[in-house]
This record gives sequence, C-alpha cells and structure tokens, in this order.
Amino acid sequence: MKTRGLRIVTYNIHKGFSQFNRRMMLYELREQLQRLDADIVFLQEVQGKHSLNAERIENWPEEPQHIFLAGDIWRSTVYASNAVYDHGHHGNAILSRFPIEYAFNQDVTHLRFERRGLLHCRIGVPDARTPVHCVCVHLSLFARSRRRQMDALASHLENAAEQDSPLIIAGDFNDWRNEADALLARRLGLCEIFSGATGTSGAPVRSFPAKHPVLRLDRIYVRGFSIKQAKVHAGPPWSKMSDHAALSAQLGWDEEK
Repeated sequence: MKTRGLRIVTYNIHKGFSQFNRRMMLYELREQLQRLDADIVFLQEVQGKHSLNAERIENWPEEPQHIFLAGDIWRSTVYASNAVYDHGHHGNAILSRFPIEYAFNQDVTHLRFERRGLLHCRIGVPDARTPVHCVCVHLSLFARSRRRQMDALASHLENAAEQDSPLIIAGDFNDWRNEADALLARRLGLCEIFSGATGTSGAPVRSFPAKHPVLRLDRIYVRGFSIKQAKVHAGPPWSKMSDHAALSAQLGWDEEK
C-alpha cells in the first residue's frame, strides 16, 4: 500500500544570512524548514565551514550548516563543497528522512571564479519500487555556462539512472530564460512542478527576490511522480531569511510505480 508519496522542498539559504547579509538567520531558518514537514530537502549556498563567522558571531552553530539544519528531523544528510577558500567552503546539501544509499558530486565548473557542482544521491524511500534519484543543483549566472552544466547534468543521469527510475532535480537554476524545461523534458522526461500541478500558472514560478519575486530562478523537476500541490514560500517570514523564496511540492506516485 502506498503512503503519502513525498513532500519536498528546495531553498537557496544564502549561507544562512538575510538579504544583504545583515543578520544570521540559521535558527529561524531551521524552525521554518521543520514546519514544512518535508521528507527531502534540497539546499543551495550551504556553508560547510566559515572560521571567520565562527569567531565573530556569538551563536554561530558548531556544526556545519546542513547538520545544524537537519537536527533530529532529517537523519540522513549529504553535503558537497563547491567553492573553497582560506576560511571555509560552501556548496549544496540534501537532507532526507530516508537512508541516502549513494552520493556523488559532479564538478561542472565552467568559469574559474564561479565554482559549481551537481550533488546526486539515491534515496531508499520505503514505498518506492526502486530508489529515488535526487539531484541538488546551483547553476551559473551566465547562459553559456548554464547550457554546458545542464548538458552535463543530463549526460550524467542518462548513464547513472535507469530510464524509468523516479527522479527529482531541484535547486537554483538561475534560468530566467527558461531554457531548462525543453532540455530536461526531452532528454530525461522531466516535468517542472508548476507546469504540471493542478491550479498553477503553467510556468516556473517567480522566486527571486524573495520579498517581491520577479525572476523565475528556482525549480523542481520530477519524473515518475504525480504533482499534487506546488507552492512558493515568498514574503515574510521567508523573505527575512534569504534573498530567494523556498519552493515546496507534494508528490504522489505514478500508478505504474
């Protein structure tokens, strides 16, 4: 018997700071993420280490941000650093209620000053016929680099994931031209959640800046799921915690799954 399916969230957490880096917001962020009651959380701009902030901010968590945010809710986590510097590093993370069976970070850096990676893992979801492939992405600010990165993403998954396996790709695509839809649908059979959910606009949602979203930067693409609900979390309190809005989706299983 199938359970509720999956509830997922993606969020660019801006390294744990409010817009313009005015305040550290990790405690508020953890509380709001827990309220969403997600099974799998895709995070971008996660600070794995920052020795300067640890020294100057009194309540800076001792754990890496993905461990701090996971708490006792998401027992299985994976983090991959993309940008490394003298005082620390940051990258992508995936938090899961279910066991992460495998993880791999693909370096897709195109420009030396803009380090990027694709964090891919397989998650053993109890009511899934096969493990669910999940990829957390944060793509380039530049169109040419994004195209190369999306091609690398599709090529990797064509080899690493079975053609009919359930798949979720989520993150900050920086894709205001909406080039990802056609490529990911054609090569991987993916559907963008706001294009496929009942009662939505039929286009990727505006998610940046979080206070009054204008640009359609953040996305969730799925394969092997029905889309029950899709929601953008903009405005307070989310706009106080990051410059991006969070996206969430309630997914059901396709009948054949």
